[in-house]
Amino acid sequence: MEESVKQTYEGDVKTARRDFLVFVLGTLAVVLPIRLFVAQPFIVQGASMVPTFNNGDYLIVDEISYRFREPQKGDVVVFRYPKDVSKFFIKRIEGTPGDMVNQTKLLNDQYFVLGDNSEASSDSRIWGPVPRKNIIGRPFVRLLPIKNSELFPGKEKTSSQEQTK
Repeated sequence: MEESVKQTYEGDVKTARRDFLVFVLGTLAVVLPIRLFVAQPFIVQGASMVPTFNNGDYLIVDEISYRFREPQKGDVVVFRYPKDVSKFFIKRIEGTPGDMVNQTKLLNDQYFVLGDNSEASSDSRIWGPVPRKNIIGRPFVRLLPIKNSELFPGKEKTSSQEQTK
């Protein structure tokens, strides 16, 4: 009797380990491609995009859209900071390739970006245009805070945002 109980227990442990391994591998097979090629999380840091985005807002960034179309003036984008590509910034595009900005014509792969809260923003006015290759994507959804959850946050500036510029 004691031997059959021990065999059953060992069998349950092996089954549980196998089930756990299958679960982990299945989860990784689904999550990794999405995380690497489709969307990634982003937490807003700082006040440069207030009132559109606040410090601590949790966003999911769409990495696919700009594979099929170019970023446009007015789009909010998450990008790698040109002076240190390990840092990510969020700003609004105010100049696209070919535009004249501050007496300089943007090249075919350059974007001029500004924070909606210009007084608190380090942006293209200070460090120049953002190369196209640095643009990661656009905010697809704001998850947190829950009271501000929405799809395509920051799509259009409100009149109060226009007045603060």
